Amino acid sequence: MMKEAPLAGIRVIDQTQALAGPYCAMMLGDLGADVIKIEKPGSGDQSRQWAPPYIGDQSCYYLAANRNKRGIALNIAAAEGQDIIHQLVGAADVFMTNLPTSESVRKYRLDYETLGALNRRLIYASISGYGRTGPRAGQPGYDLVAQAESGTMALTGEVAGAPMRFPTPMADLTCGLFTLIGILAALHARQRSGRGQFIDQSLQEGQITWLDNYAGEYFATAQEPPRRGNRHPQVVPYEAVQGAEGDWFILGVGSDNVWQAFCRYVERPDLANDARFASNASRVAHYEALLPIVREIIGQRPTDFWLAELRGVGVPVGRINTVAQSLSDPHLLERGMIVELQHPALGLIKSIATPVHLAETPLVYRRHPPRLGEHTDEVLREIGYDAAKIAALRAAEVVA
Repeated sequence: MMKEAPLAGIRVIDQTQALAGPYCAMMLGDLGADVIKIEKPGSGDQSRQWAPPYIGDQSCYYLAANRNKRGIALNIAAAEGQDIIHQLVGAADVFMTNLPTSESVRKYRLDYETLGALNRRLIYASISGYGRTGPRAGQPGYDLVAQAESGTMALTGEVAGAPMRFPTPMADLTCGLFTLIGILAALHARQRSGRGQFIDQSLQEGQITWLDNYAGEYFATAQEPPRRGNRHPQVVPYEAVQGAEGDWFILGVGSDNVWQAFCRYVERPDLANDARFASNASRVAHYEALLPIVREIIGQRPTDFWLAELRGVGVPVGRINTVAQSLSDPHLLERGMIVELQHPALGLIKSIATPVHLAETPLVYRRHPPRLGEHTDEVLREIGYDAAKIAALRAAEVVA
C-alpha cells in the first residue's frame, strides 16, 4: 500500500513569482499539497524570462523551482479573474502572494481581509522585500539587495578584497524556507483554533538570520566583524587547504579531540603539546603561527590521500567540489537527492529534491513544472465552469 504524503489533502493557491514564493510552494507540493500556480497570461512567472540557459523553450531557472504544481494562466486585473481566485480560495487551505504592497493586494481584491472573510480557515502568506509594516514596507526588494543590506556581503570575500555576493540566491531560498516553516506552523495551530492567520515574511529578515555567530560576536564586542576569507573566526584550523597536487579541500578541526587525532595521525605530538595550540582558544589566538605549519604538513601528500586517511581517524574533511562533482556525488544519488521527472515537451528534466526524509509519510515527486496555462481548463472545471464558459473567459483574455 502506497504511503500518503504528509500534506495530502491540503490545497495551496500560489500567486507568487520569481523564486522565494515558488520555492516555498514547490516544497509544499513535494510534501503532498495540491498546489495551483497562478500566472499572468502571455508572459507568466517572471523567472520564465531569466535565461539562458534553456531546456527547449523553458528557462532552467523556472524549471528548478516549480515542480509539483498545476498551472493556470489568469488575469488578476480582470474582475472575473479575481472572482475565480475567490472561488479557489473558498476551498483552499493556503494562499500565497508576493504582490509588493498592501495597496496592490487591495487593488486586485487579494488582501487578507477580503480572502479571510471568504474562508476563515485560510492561511495567507505574504512575501515581500521588507514586510507589510515598518518604515520600508512596500519598497521593492530582490535577493541581491537583501544580501547587501543584511551585512552578509560585507563579510564575504577575501580579506583585502571587495564585498561579494553569495553566488546562489540565498535570500530568496531562505525566505522560502521560513515561509514554509510559518505555513506549517499555522496549519498546526489551525488544528487547535479552527482559524487561519496572516503570515508576513520578508527577504530582509530571512537574510539577516545568516549573521548568526557574527551577530553574537558584534553584540558581545561592539566591534565590526572583519572579512576573513575562508578563515573561521572562532575555530582553528577550520578552512581550505591544498594537497600536494594543488587540489583544495576543507580541513575541519572543530574540537580539541579532533585536533589531538590530527596531530597523532601526522605524528606531530609537539603540536598537540604546544601550549599555543593545545586548546581551540589558544589556536585561534595563534592562528598566524599555526596555519603555515598545517599547510606545510598537508602540502606533502595529495588531496585524495588526506581525504581517505583523515576520515579514517575521525577528522572531518571534504573536497571542494565543482557543481558537476556535487550533483554526481554517489552518496547524494543513493539518498535520492536528484529528482527526475518526465516533461511532455522537454523529456527528462532533473532538479534537486527537498532534503526531508520521512519514513512513514515520504515526500512525492509527481508533477513536472507546468507549461503556462497547462491546467487552466482542468482547474476551472473542478470549480464548476463548463466548456462554453471557459471558452468565453479565454476569448475575453481573462484566462489562457
